[in-house]
Amino acid sequence: MIYGKMWYVVKPSVGVPLFFVAVAGASLIVHIGILTHTDWFPAFLEGHQKAKPAAVGMLTPTVPAGAVTYSVLKS
Repeated sequence: MIYGKMWYVVKPSVGVPLFFVAVAGASLIVHIGILTHTDWFPAFLEGHQKAKPAAVGMLTPTVPAGAVTYSVLKS
């Protein structure tokens, strides 16, 4: 253990609970930050449906019929 001598200074009965409280506190701070700064996370926690995806036709580019040509290589 790298920091094994730390327990000579800090009692495990104090250090271990302090570590767990610090981890829980950091987790709460992150989750509260996500809840207050996003709009999708609260909806996710409440069980709302996902937003409808965009129509597929909007995502595909339109190309004129004569613009695409195929060439076949003869061996």
